[in-house]
Amino acid sequence: MFSRWNWVACGFYLVLNICSPDASGGLVQSCGHIIPESPVLALGSNFTALCILNETCLDFGNIYANQIIWKIKNRVVPKEQYREINRTVSSVTFNDTSSLATPLTCNILADGQIEQNIYGITVTVGLAPEKPKNLSCIVHQMSRFTYVMNCTWNPGRHTFLDTEFRLKYSWPEEVFPDCIPKGVNNSCTINDIQFFVNTEIWVEAANALGKAESDRLVVDPVDIVKPLSPQNVSVSSGILPTVLKLSWENRISHAVMLLKFNIRYRIIGETSWMEVPSEDTASPRTSFSVQGLRPYTGYAFSIRCMKEDGVGYWSDWTEEKTGITTEDKPSKGPPIWRIIDASHSPASWTVHLMWKALKPFEANGVILQYEVTVRDKSSLSSPLKKYNVTSTNHTLQLPKGTYEVTVVARNSVGASPPSVLLIPASNSEAPVKNLRTLPKHDKLWVGWTAPNSYVLKYVIEWCLVSSSSDCIIEWQIALGDVQGVDLKGIKPFKCYLITVYPLYADGQGSGQSVKAYLKQDRPSKGPTVQTKKVGKAEAVLTWNHLTVEEQNGFIRNYTILYKTIDGNETVVTVDPSKTEYTLSSLTSDTLYTVRMMASTDNGSRTGPDFTFTTQKFGKGEIEAIVVPVCLAFLLIVLLGVLFCFNKRDLIKKHIWPIVPDPSKSNIAQWSPQVPAKHNFNSKDQMYPEGSFTDVSVVEIEADDKKSFSEQDLKPFDLLKKEKSTSEGHSSGIGGSSCMSSPRQSVSDSDEGETTQNTSSTVQYSTVVLNGYRDQTPVQVFSRSESTQPLLDSEERSEDHAGGADSTAQRQQYFRQNGGQDENNTDRPCFERAKQITHANEGDFVGFVQLQVSGQSSQPLGLGMEKNTQEAALSNVLQTCTQGQTVRPETVEENPLSVDDMPKSYLPQTVRQGGYMPQ
Repeated sequence: MFSRWNWVACGFYLVLNICSPDASGGLVQSCGHIIPESPVLALGSNFTALCILNETCLDFGNIYANQIIWKIKNRVVPKEQYREINRTVSSVTFNDTSSLATPLTCNILADGQIEQNIYGITVTVGLAPEKPKNLSCIVHQMSRFTYVMNCTWNPGRHTFLDTEFRLKYSWPEEVFPDCIPKGVNNSCTINDIQFFVNTEIWVEAANALGKAESDRLVVDPVDIVKPLSPQNVSVSSGILPTVLKLSWENRISHAVMLLKFNIRYRIIGETSWMEVPSEDTASPRTSFSVQGLRPYTGYAFSIRCMKEDGVGYWSDWTEEKTGITTEDKPSKGPPIWRIIDASHSPASWTVHLMWKALKPFEANGVILQYEVTVRDKSSLSSPLKKYNVTSTNHTLQLPKGTYEVTVVARNSVGASPPSVLLIPASNSEAPVKNLRTLPKHDKLWVGWTAPNSYVLKYVIEWCLVSSSSDCIIEWQIALGDVQGVDLKGIKPFKCYLITVYPLYADGQGSGQSVKAYLKQDRPSKGPTVQTKKVGKAEAVLTWNHLTVEEQNGFIRNYTILYKTIDGNETVVTVDPSKTEYTLSSLTSDTLYTVRMMASTDNGSRTGPDFTFTTQKFGKGEIEAIVVPVCLAFLLIVLLGVLFCFNKRDLIKKHIWPIVPDPSKSNIAQWSPQVPAKHNFNSKDQMYPEGSFTDVSVVEIEADDKKSFSEQDLKPFDLLKKEKSTSEGHSSGIGGSSCMSSPRQSVSDSDEGETTQNTSSTVQYSTVVLNGYRDQTPVQVFSRSESTQPLLDSEERSEDHAGGADSTAQRQQYFRQNGGQDENNTDRPCFERAKQITHANEGDFVGFVQLQVSGQSSQPLGLGMEKNTQEAALSNVLQTCTQGQTVRPETVEENPLSVDDMPKSYLPQTVRQGGYMPQ
């Protein structure tokens, strides 16, 4: 083989061989060519092409036919379709030219790498023309004397090639020029024609693959004429109300042809046409009277014409011309019906008469008025009542009974036959049976089963049911031999109430009603559900019925769908008549979502979601908890109140202690110089005989303390201890009583007392009262100038109140002899006691209150304290009267009881700045 450079040189030579000019100035012959050159092939046929290499190109290098590559539009043809004829010729064969495209090229591969185009051709694929079919010609009248002939044909299949069609025509002895179509391939128009001569007409089709001719048509042009339609058409009314006359002009000469006509007409407003019989218009004419029309009815007319013998074509219809017939009296009376309202009075009726306006072909003119006649059939002597009405309804007030109503329609020509309606006293006749409805072809069919009795006619009422307005009744009358009618004007998705009444010769039957839809749809909206009552495990749901406008059909059922937030949805179906439903077996204290769906025969619609939460406690559970708790609380409060009431004194003592008020003390009312005032009329009453059993006064000087033994001073030590323990409970009165003169108190210290005031004295007095003959002793008061405070028993005497048969013991107060000089301290104690004993009653300045009580119930502490004080006082008296015997005078010889025994009181210890009561 050649080297790569040799192949490059060879390719360069081929290019030069193709493109370089020769000596004569033309192009050098190419290295090859394809046979056939630009062929036109039949679609689906076989085709073989040859690529021939020139010998001049082979001399430079080894280029052979086996190196040729065939391509169709840059697509390599499979080598199975190649054939090498010799070293310079290669062929390619296509079994089906349907896949052949243009261009087809012959190429050579130099050195196995460089592809070089040798030659290319254009291939055209198509079909031969078919025979034209259905050749027909029409002669069109362009004016009164001008005609043209137009011929049409079926050109056949598409050939994918340029195909030429020619219309040829000739006479037996003359051939005319061909008519070549312009822009179309299926028609051609010949302007020069001659009548009354047979002409031969045919079509020829030709292309590169062949030619074809149609069948030949031989015809006289006068037999294929389409004349112009008549002109100046007019319509006029005749003498009779059922006749209209038409007139027109023909636009073709009688010398050319005679014409026949076709007349059609229709009622204005309708679409269906009626035609005059052809035999009535088969002769030449220029006018015609149309009979059998409706009175006072508008009509539209149109006319066409053709050759009288029927050979040729009908002309176009003329423009419509209208006319109206004259009036005639109405052909029938108006249909009449009534609505009876007996709600105002049981003995009278309000009768609403209504009738339908007559149709135009029934009215036969303009209805001027209606004549209404009412006759009472229950009373033959009752006169007729006549009314002239211009509307289609009238209202009458009639007593209850049987009436015959007649309505007549009147126009300018005359009156219609009467329409009679019988109004019976009651609808006692048999009603219709098995009333039913059925949608059919956008109409609502109403059917029924006739009663056994003979029915004159039926009245069918219907009205559109609405929730916002009254039912406006429409009605129609059907003959007695029918058992079903079609209601027109019914709207889809609307509910209608339909009632059928049978009318008899002597009365009428009661009406039977049914509701119906022409077409149903799903509801416009779903029900809105709410809760009426929510419990622990149940909830009462309530909703309102959808309005009839929202239903769009018959509600077959309601569906309740409820669920928790994370639970499955539960479905419950409810009867459509209900508006309330109780959900049970719910979980307490849980949020539920509920919605409701309404369903018709044609679908369903769901309402909005509603949420509610069940209660945490059921009915009565809270009451079962709260009531016992409240009762227990009230019981506790009641017991507490009773306890506090019983212990009110103790509670009052601890919470509200009574602070003594010296200004309200009995001692505050005593005067040092005036005896206390009592409610006694005389001194005898104040101090009855025998009231004093023992009075003794003992003064203990502070300086004489040393003369007593330790045993004698023990009571004073006991008093000092008691004083020290009770010093913190001072009454807060101050340093001295409000009625006593200021004095120095006995000091808590032995030495302090003797050094501070050696002349201070503490006086003691004991007053014992006995009642006369066991009577309650009188309270006696005595003045004391003691510096000690009032005893607690006096200020708070009410705290010691007991039963009704005893009084609290009162502390005795000490009296100090204000008449003796304080300096007389060296007198014997007994002598001073004796003076007091035998003193006159006037010598007493005051008395200490004393209450002798037979009740011995005292607190244990008080009794022990009193015993201690009495023991201390006895020791003192014994010391003062050693070696002497003192016998106090007594009033009564009877021995004293324990309660009547003289009571001694130990002295209060007085300090500077305050008192400490015992």
